[in-house]
Amino acid sequence: MREEFTQTPDPLPRRAARLAVLGDSTAVGLGDPVPGGAWRGVGPLVAAALGVPPSGYLNTAFTGARMRCVRTDQLPAALGHRPDVAVVIVGMNDTLRSDFDAPAMARDLEHVVTSLQSAGATVVTMRFHDHSRVFRLPGPLRRALTARITELNDVIDVVTRRHAAACLDLGALPGAYDLAAWSVDRLHPSELGHRLLARGVTELVAAAGIAVPAPVSLVCSGGITPRTIDHVGWLVVKGIPWLWRRGRDLLPYAAAIVARSMVRSRHAEPLELEPAPVEQ
Repeated sequence: MREEFTQTPDPLPRRAARLAVLGDSTAVGLGDPVPGGAWRGVGPLVAAALGVPPSGYLNTAFTGARMRCVRTDQLPAALGHRPDVAVVIVGMNDTLRSDFDAPAMARDLEHVVTSLQSAGATVVTMRFHDHSRVFRLPGPLRRALTARITELNDVIDVVTRRHAAACLDLGALPGAYDLAAWSVDRLHPSELGHRLLARGVTELVAAAGIAVPAPVSLVCSGGITPRTIDHVGWLVVKGIPWLWRRGRDLLPYAAAIVARSMVRSRHAEPLELEPAPVEQ
């Protein structure tokens, strides 16, 4: 007797009704100004691509946020929102501080990712690019920052692999190092840069089985084009003071960071994390 087999069709992509964005100033949308003095950025672009209504969009991010801030200040509101998709962009502010603590950041990120996943969210994180290729720093600061970004990315890699979370690699993103992808400060994405991020996020979300009814366009529209005076004004008012503040914080540790990274590169071992405790 002949048996007949039928192929089970692939399930249709499910629609996302709620989106949460957590993180720092990039998650806020800095670098993509819109008329009226507000910021747009990656969050609204992803929401539009997914067809998430305004009532279903929540952005808990704030400028200067660090990994611990996301866990303690932003995560509770995000969990209360019950998102179908959660985007987490955080870590760079930690690399610029003298109390940088990779193991503590790993514990915080693991708690954020697992909590969001337990609430039913598809989580997208980001690993970071080489900032020195778009923002020029003196040699010691550049080496110190590069070493810390490597440590940060190691944390993100371990956590995302362990929990099968999606991760957008900014360093491998096409166009990531084009100057047009960066705002006047060279620290935050421009409108084009935010569109690149949003497109990368939605591609990962689509791969996870979520519908993307309106793919992100890379044609800039709706934003404000910075003028030459904006570039000069940022450099004088914010750029130089920022470099001075962060330089004072990083320089005392730059030599130790570089030396430690050189030793670690000779005796490299994978980062091991203790299982995150279950919090009641």
